Amino acid sequence: MAILEVTQRGAVTDLVMNAPERLNALSDEMLAALQETLDGLADDPATRVVTLSGSGKAFCAGHDLRQMTAMRQAEDGGAAAFKDLFDRCARVMARIQSMPQPVIASVHGIATAAGCQLVATCDLAMAAQDTRFGVNGVNIGLFCSTPMVALSRNIPRKQAFEMLTTGTFINAARAAELGLINRAVSADALQKETAAMADLIASKLGAAVKIGKRAFYEQLQMPVADAYAFTGDVMVENMGYADTKEGIDAFLEKRDPDWSQ
Repeated sequence: MAILEVTQRGAVTDLVMNAPERLNALSDEMLAALQETLDGLADDPATRVVTLSGSGKAFCAGHDLRQMTAMRQAEDGGAAAFKDLFDRCARVMARIQSMPQPVIASVHGIATAAGCQLVATCDLAMAAQDTRFGVNGVNIGLFCSTPMVALSRNIPRKQAFEMLTTGTFINAARAAELGLINRAVSADALQKETAAMADLIASKLGAAVKIGKRAFYEQLQMPVADAYAFTGDVMVENMGYADTKEGIDAFLEKRDPDWSQ
């Protein structure tokens, strides 16, 4: 049984974290599988959108605490192993945002600690209405410092700090209100709604979405004037695509575009 199931559905690749007995924790094995698979998909021209979900009762319960406890047996108390773990997790998160395809989280059950970080890192997120989200490490004495990087870039600062310091959970409706997810849907509709969003994005010009995703994250780090200058150059490049010319011509001629890709 693969720890990460991969299914190709047209231009969409569906990834399912498959360690339900451990609530799909980000174990060494899970992180390795995610890294290898996402690296491969980033170079796959057949994939325009990626979805990420979890099997069993939960989306992802964060880091594997049993593995982390075992790391403490090292002479340094596990410091080197912990640093390596958090670095590997950060690389997975960075890969999600650096790959050209949009990644949609499809969330159910719980998304806690690094699992909540994973939701916040994905470009888009859908969740079942009964999903709970938390960065609750503080409840066991471990502040969710790495998860807060993604969380604090998704939701208002004071709301993020409240979640981090109290360890309390929010529901899907509140997560949507704060901007952690795009929308909350019924559990029965989650898979269908996620697929619909993925299919809609996959129907757009792939080259335009690719250049747009890269520009989206790069401009966020810039002052406004620099961001406008940078994105102006991006739009000039995009306007030079033959398929973009075809898309504009098709719009003006009131017909469907005949894109080459």
